[in-house]
Amino acid sequence: MGAPANKRIFCLSLGCSKNIVDSERIAANLSDVGLAVVSEAASADIVIVNTCGFVRSAVEENIAVILDLIEMKHRGSLEKIGVVGCLAARYGDDLKRELPEVDFWAGCEDIASILMSLGASSSVMSNRRSLAPGASAHVRYLKISEGCDMACSYCTIPSIRGPLRSRPIAELTREAKCLAETGAAEICLVAQDLSSYGTDKGSRLLIPLLDALESSLPADIWIRLLYLQPSGVDRALLERVAGARQVLPYLDIPMQHASPRILGMMNRGGGDMVSIFETARAIRPDFALRTTCMVGFPGETRADFASLLRFIERVRFDRMGAFEFSPEEGTAAAGFPGQVPERTKKSRLERLMSLQEEISLSRQSAFVGRELEVLVDAVNGDGSAEGRSFREAPEVDGVIDLARSEIVFRAGEKVRAVITEAFEHDLSARAVGAKTAVPA
Repeated sequence: MGAPANKRIFCLSLGCSKNIVDSERIAANLSDVGLAVVSEAASADIVIVNTCGFVRSAVEENIAVILDLIEMKHRGSLEKIGVVGCLAARYGDDLKRELPEVDFWAGCEDIASILMSLGASSSVMSNRRSLAPGASAHVRYLKISEGCDMACSYCTIPSIRGPLRSRPIAELTREAKCLAETGAAEICLVAQDLSSYGTDKGSRLLIPLLDALESSLPADIWIRLLYLQPSGVDRALLERVAGARQVLPYLDIPMQHASPRILGMMNRGGGDMVSIFETARAIRPDFALRTTCMVGFPGETRADFASLLRFIERVRFDRMGAFEFSPEEGTAAAGFPGQVPERTKKSRLERLMSLQEEISLSRQSAFVGRELEVLVDAVNGDGSAEGRSFREAPEVDGVIDLARSEIVFRAGEKVRAVITEAFEHDLSARAVGAKTAVPA
């Protein structure tokens, strides 16, 4: 069956950075069969929504987007709607009944089904990726594995994405080189858990992967690690990252909690988390550490929450994301006794984030007067710019505001800049030199 002629398709990616990778692969396969991938829904005949179904709030937001598209279809602005990804995998059967206006549904990686739904042949399917509409050409994501073998009692990911499947190092190296050749200045490694990479093959292979990437990529490409479970982080990995040529001294390690009792109920083996973070800072004092915490898990007492506050105060993370426990359908924790009242969850979240803002400002202030290498993300109309150093991951952390100067800023290039002012999330800086070859 041939591809439908003259159809314009918009791929809308919702949710996490891993979805961006999936959307890029979908877009590439659509292009391979002769379909035109456009950059906005208004100019499309067909919209494919790559959804997130991780937590209830994301489900609600994604459904709202689908309803907006259905309204566009009713007005005659759209011909077809496709819903793919985690939401479709988790609630597909129910949603098909509730949303009959959606023309086709597909799981997280079922590109063949998407092509067939569009009347196109899947015989030319490939792992090639194209630049997803709306994505930054100089910041790209490399998904090194799919699925997860952990069984956290609150998490839906294993049931949605399946067990861990690590991609071969040679394949990842080829893809990373392609990303660099098409303009990537920063490549962020993503997975449900980077530290588990290779364990489905018999051993942890993250360090060998980093070795392969650094030996294959141009010297000025940044490599950033996102999402590592504490149980998989050891001194060898910390030393490898801290002393790397291209891998940035930045780690995103979601601890979720500090109470051993709560961690046990979460079915998370955190190991000696204090040791992990203090070792990182002992190896390199400016090691950028980010974490994620959950408040209001069933059975969380005042004492449990107090232990979390003490832990945050001791480690002093550069960045922290936090959220309230949500009882997700199909998870063990949804049925646990001792569900915490919503009012208590909100109060604890506010206290936690208030503490983190104080810590963040203190960590930020330590960089005032220091010269950093900054990757320019966007240039403003007045000649000023926004960028990031090794301390700021794209989209989730703050930015560095670069004042207008004699240096002409260009997105995707790096400049040397002196930090002039610090805030809870962002920094201000003055550029002092042109781009350099190797990150600080």
